[in-house]
Amino acid sequence: MFHDILNFLKDFGAWGLFIHSFFDAIIFPVPAFFLQVSLSLIDPSSALWLATVGFIACLMGTPFGYLIGKVLGKSLLYKILKREWVDKATAMFKKNGETAILVGAFTPIPFKVFTILSGCLNFPLWRLIAYAAIGRAIKFYVIGALFYYYGRAAESMVGKVSMYIFLIGVPIVLLALWLRKRIMLKRAAKVEAAAKSQADLSAE
Repeated sequence: MFHDILNFLKDFGAWGLFIHSFFDAIIFPVPAFFLQVSLSLIDPSSALWLATVGFIACLMGTPFGYLIGKVLGKSLLYKILKREWVDKATAMFKKNGETAILVGAFTPIPFKVFTILSGCLNFPLWRLIAYAAIGRAIKFYVIGALFYYYGRAAESMVGKVSMYIFLIGVPIVLLALWLRKRIMLKRAAKVEAAAKSQADLSAE
């Protein structure tokens, strides 16, 4: 069934990718990556445009996935996706929501899991969109750039490059979040120290 749907959307070109990417962030279980690759193979010169279309549609769909999570909770995810995907994403989210979203953009776990979980667990929508924009931009535009610069030969590179994105991108994301956390803790410590010093002066 999903194969037929993909073939149907493929006939509409960029509009088909727009629809696929939009619903990829909401409910459709097949990642837009597959249609992006198929369309890029047909016309590599349009690969960057297709990446842009897919990226914008994904961001537009993200608030709707969030709303579904708010209203229906995780029950929908268990019906349309593997339970192990949902449970892994939930564990990541409870530990660190920001890390889950950014890392989720590089993993095989469908991104809709994270948009819906964000709503379930009341993660701020604006932060979801901001982090989704970073992760999804990398995913869409790396594929787009490969086809744009290497043409149809990029098909054989996609798998390896996706693996490299995961192996290189995830550690970078984790390091950036760790540094951000350290900076925030240092700032909080300075504010606390200044407040304590002020209190001591007032006491004197």
